[in-house]
Amino acid sequence: MSKPTPISGFPEWTPAQRMIEQFVLDRIRATFELYGFAPLETRSVEPLDQLLRKGETSKEVYVLRRLQADTDGPAGDDSLGLHFDLTVPFARYVLENAGKLQFPFRRYQIQKVWRGERPQEGRYREFLQADIDIVDRDTLPAHYEAEMPLVIGDALRSLPIPPVRIQVNNRKICEGFYRGIGLTDPEAALRAVDKLDKIGPAGVAELLAETAGASEAQAKACLALAEISAPDASFGDAVRALGVSDPLLDEGIAELTAVVETAAAHSPGLCVADLRIARGLDYYTGTVYETQMLGYERFGSVCSGGRYDNLASSGNVRFPGVGISIGVTRLLGLLFGAEALTVSRSVPTCVLVAVSTEEDRPASNKVAEALRSRGIPTEVSPSAAKFGKQIRYAERRGIPYVWFPGAEGDEVKDIRSGEQVAAAAGEWTPPRADLKPLVS
Repeated sequence: MSKPTPISGFPEWTPAQRMIEQFVLDRIRATFELYGFAPLETRSVEPLDQLLRKGETSKEVYVLRRLQADTDGPAGDDSLGLHFDLTVPFARYVLENAGKLQFPFRRYQIQKVWRGERPQEGRYREFLQADIDIVDRDTLPAHYEAEMPLVIGDALRSLPIPPVRIQVNNRKICEGFYRGIGLTDPEAALRAVDKLDKIGPAGVAELLAETAGASEAQAKACLALAEISAPDASFGDAVRALGVSDPLLDEGIAELTAVVETAAAHSPGLCVADLRIARGLDYYTGTVYETQMLGYERFGSVCSGGRYDNLASSGNVRFPGVGISIGVTRLLGLLFGAEALTVSRSVPTCVLVAVSTEEDRPASNKVAEALRSRGIPTEVSPSAAKFGKQIRYAERRGIPYVWFPGAEGDEVKDIRSGEQVAAAAGEWTPPRADLKPLVS
């Protein structure tokens, strides 16, 4: 077989990187559960009409089809696509299982998603997301929008990564403001402003004129709103100073003020009100979130989401919700690329049990079983080579201890310091720092 060609956008981590990823997932999962979110996993595919009905996603959806057409096969297989986020499948799950769920329903979901994007640093076509959502029946109190940054702040603070800043806005502020200045298509205006970082103020002004019918004065007002940023409730004064009034605008200012003040009480500096944040997906209706790692701002958000009122409905019953998603692969890819994350060893193994002769291997296996039964990751030497060679094998793999079984008693050696002491497999325990690989 010839050497395979890598496929860009589909990352495959090394074992050491995978251990870091699992450590990160365990920390995130633990934080989500501390806040009462229950685990959920949905299928990887959804009907195309569901995937395409919200937002500008049609160019990103991977279609799922069988290579060989079969007219006798299951109907509908040719209209399935891989999900591009976890919100759309979650909304479908809520609709299908509403009679079995207790509301408000709090769930977390850690799964892969697929997007047909152009691969680049921090952007992939297959990647892992970690989502939380809170959904209720008919109405969802705004205080849940203030809770989201607290969960994410705690989850990311538990990781050995740079500090993060969560930028928050409220779509009601933007839509109310746009209506207040006379724009008739606020969603088009939102999509234009969402591109501010990519195309700059002049490009956004031109796009506002083309897609939202904005005059020069209206475009200037939209850009003035987007320039407002504050770490506290003073953003509201800056908005009012622009002289625009609308009931929806007032409602949005009140809701965003609660988000910013709740975050400041929990973790000063975690959140900043940034009115340029719009989020491109159409289903957001209230607070929206984007999160940047300090020092990595040029790569954009590593965690985003928002409030949605109309994503899930059945007849006259609506299921409004709020959610936020950590781009785990994106975050890790940036840090791996900068060599900013390390693990103390490349294997889980803490102890290598040496083998004197192949006839003595059963005795070594027995030692390993005793250590494993006490939660100590252990493997047995692959060969009965000279002890020096077995020690070098452990060194190459980063295994800190080598165990030597003996007829008159066993000994264990810390091969980093050279210290060797008598030990019993039913009693000896390594220092806590050595038991599992440490991520730093």
